Amino acid sequence: MANVATKDQASGGLRVSVQKFGRFLSAMVMPNIGAFIAWGLITALFIPTGWLPNEDMAKLVGPMITFLLPLLIGYTGGKMVHDVRGGVVGAVATMGVVVGADIPMFLGAMIMGPLGGWVIKKVDQMLEGKIPAGFEMLVNNFSAGIFGGLLTLLAFNAIGPVVVGLSKALAAGVQVIVNAGLLPLASILIEPAKILFLNNAINHGILSPIGLDEASKIGQSIFFLLETNPGPGLGILLAYWLAGRGNAKQSAPGAIIIHFFGGIHEIYFPYILMNPRLILAVIGGGMAGVFTFTLLGAGLVAPPSPGSIFALSAMAPRGGLLPVLAGVLAATVVSFIIASAFLKMSSKNEEDDIEKATEKMQELKGKKQEKVEEEEIAATTAPTATAATEAVLATDVKKVVFSCDAGMGSSAMGAASLRKKFKSAGLEHITVINTAINDIPLDADIVITHKSLTERAQVKAPDAEHISIDNFLNSPEYDKLVKRLG
Repeated sequence: MANVATKDQASGGLRVSVQKFGRFLSAMVMPNIGAFIAWGLITALFIPTGWLPNEDMAKLVGPMITFLLPLLIGYTGGKMVHDVRGGVVGAVATMGVVVGADIPMFLGAMIMGPLGGWVIKKVDQMLEGKIPAGFEMLVNNFSAGIFGGLLTLLAFNAIGPVVVGLSKALAAGVQVIVNAGLLPLASILIEPAKILFLNNAINHGILSPIGLDEASKIGQSIFFLLETNPGPGLGILLAYWLAGRGNAKQSAPGAIIIHFFGGIHEIYFPYILMNPRLILAVIGGGMAGVFTFTLLGAGLVAPPSPGSIFALSAMAPRGGLLPVLAGVLAATVVSFIIASAFLKMSSKNEEDDIEKATEKMQELKGKKQEKVEEEEIAATTAPTATAATEAVLATDVKKVVFSCDAGMGSSAMGAASLRKKFKSAGLEHITVINTAINDIPLDADIVITHKSLTERAQVKAPDAEHISIDNFLNSPEYDKLVKRLG
């Protein structure tokens, strides 16, 4: 039994580590999705095969994907580690891999950006308290310039060539799979990974860089469709709506809107966790979708984010919308048929408890990983973040901010839920938004986060009231807040 427990802990620790890595990659990419979409739209419009071919405008396509997008990722990665100063050094260091490569250097940017931020952070820590008065600006500027320059040379001569080699090897391996007609099998890994919240590591770390390289050459890529296809999740929700029962059946229509039109795929994860056999439905739907995409030559010009049907349609190339929609439809139908069969076979005694499934989802996401440590620390230290925030109550509330790692998904669902409650209570004058943890606005009156993120949120918004929750979908804190502000 001890060996089994040890193996389970090791497996859970590995999963949490991969989840953290995926969220870190996502946090570098997500703030810059607008730039990716801008590049995609310019590409779709002005390249020779675009909607409005224009030779002069098409000159923007190459420099944007070669320089702008990697530099933005590098800056964001450095800023995550050491604020704006880290972002500047991260962007400078990223230039080394950009210039030294003949492919879009997104993977290199994801390495050099955080590395640049980390190096200058360590340099600043070493120099802290040792700079003579009046020389602070001089030392700060030259330290950033010197170490940024050194990192750029390192990236150009060493890291860049290694990343190019890895990228070409990875692309060659994927091409072998494509040539063998086995790309639909990728869904066997992608769909379960989404339920375990490993999709960011796969999508932003592997699929998007390969897709952008392919799109820069042929104008579109199927790799943008592998993880973002909303069809498999839509099939699950439709099956619950038509063949399910209880709370899950009643909540499915609303979840369909959030998932399919809003692009927040996390909304359907609890429905699968209620009946784990349904993982076979999304795998089957994903394979059907990819097979259809491959058969019809479907692809997108840039990564769609979030994975909404609107985003997929906007990123479809000229004349390529129908193949994209056909793949989404195929994935939906296959997922729906398999899920419906499983739901009809389910015993009436099996629980369809959406709240319990949501809690399980949070556990899989790794947000309860510190529960034991928090309980141990609470016995010997000051009050926890939740207790501490209860003493500071905001008055004259005008803005409530939900915040999570990427500023989408969980926080978006929480904001939508509270916004609805505010409207019912006549509190429409209070603005409710969702942001990434690093982008909490200074004018936030109340900040709502998962309890594992509250301390980070307090650093970003020290003057706001902070509320910690366990469940973004249905927290009792929402009703308490409505009653208090009503």
